[in-house]
Amino acid sequence: MNAKASEAAKLNDPKVPNSAGWKDPKRYMWLLGPGLPVIGFTALAGYAIAPKKLRALAWTGPALVHGVIPALDRIIGDDQSNPPESAVSQLENDKYYGRIVKAFIPTQYAMTFLGAWLASRKKTPMSDRIGIALTVGAVNGIGINTAHELGHKGSRLDKLLAMAALAPTGYTHFVIEHNYGHHKRVATPEDPATSRMGESFWKFLPRTVVGGIKSAVEIEKARLARRGKGFWSRDNELLQGWAMTAGLFGAVTLTCGTRGLAFMTAQAAYGASLLEVINYLEHYGLKRQQDEDGKYERTKPEHSWNSNHIVTNLFLYQLQRHSDHHAHPTRSFQALRHFEDAPQLPGGYASMLLPAYIPSQWFELMDKRVIEHYKGDLSRINMDPDRREELMEKYRDFAAEVAARYEAGETEAASVNQNAA
Repeated sequence: MNAKASEAAKLNDPKVPNSAGWKDPKRYMWLLGPGLPVIGFTALAGYAIAPKKLRALAWTGPALVHGVIPALDRIIGDDQSNPPESAVSQLENDKYYGRIVKAFIPTQYAMTFLGAWLASRKKTPMSDRIGIALTVGAVNGIGINTAHELGHKGSRLDKLLAMAALAPTGYTHFVIEHNYGHHKRVATPEDPATSRMGESFWKFLPRTVVGGIKSAVEIEKARLARRGKGFWSRDNELLQGWAMTAGLFGAVTLTCGTRGLAFMTAQAAYGASLLEVINYLEHYGLKRQQDEDGKYERTKPEHSWNSNHIVTNLFLYQLQRHSDHHAHPTRSFQALRHFEDAPQLPGGYASMLLPAYIPSQWFELMDKRVIEHYKGDLSRINMDPDRREELMEKYRDFAAEVAARYEAGETEAASVNQNAA
């Protein structure tokens, strides 16, 4: 199909609407994103008023992330519609969407301080303290997605706000590593934020945490060196971010005592783990292929796992349309598109969190999907090197069946095309 025919096909595709008179049908639904810390704050405020009668409110965060949102994803389903390409500029220049992202942060901080105060009270039961820490950690973990959206913008203010959203989880280095490390190495064995087939989340977690920090330090050192400055310069953005975290944790400790510091540490650990479990599922087993010189091919839609489950997309600023994000990192969330050839997860990101924590369940859900994605060619998969021989043996027969099926299908298609010609 030539370029003109392809463009005509797109214009006639019902999933690619014409821009004339087009309006974003989800314009006000995106308010669910900044609405999340409002829900968290309201729940904790209710608990503060009646801690004995409303104890369940302490657990609002994990209930939403692991229960309510996945259930709504299943009930409401997905949305594969795309904005017309000609409307992208209009969407990008609409300041309303940027304000939505930034609106998350003030309530995020209010909720964090309220949670620290509640958890530091002597009369708060330990079980409730755990629930409050998980609730605040869940919202601050999702706040990392706010930072992700802002961190890809060019202005200094957006970068500072991104680090502010990350400060409660102590993950401000993410702004540097994600933009200049992960996006460069994504879907390669060299990327600490890309999980490998056969690698459990619990094995991936220390590798990505340590690898991400090391990568951020190396990237920032190189940036400062190009400007003739050392690591301990005031211009070091890593140090600036870590100072934000230290200031926040210090303020909570001064206000709430050592219990407040313990609370902040606990919620940060849970919040950061939510970021890393999302990292785990976004590129599991996927690999960019290398040419004869060892150079990796450019990043394509096939190198990210996607989902169109609308509820999670509304809460996460369409992070699940991850292929388009990697193709256009600076493109704002409201303009991200669905690709037919992008690999799809069996559920929304929220639905995949709990399976990711259970290795046997995760491998059962995903390993054969990876093999199907690569049409049975095991050599193209990014596998855990420690388990490569085991996995090759385990899936040899299944891979052969998949390869034969695809080969038969391609042969049949070629025969049909030849007869048609």
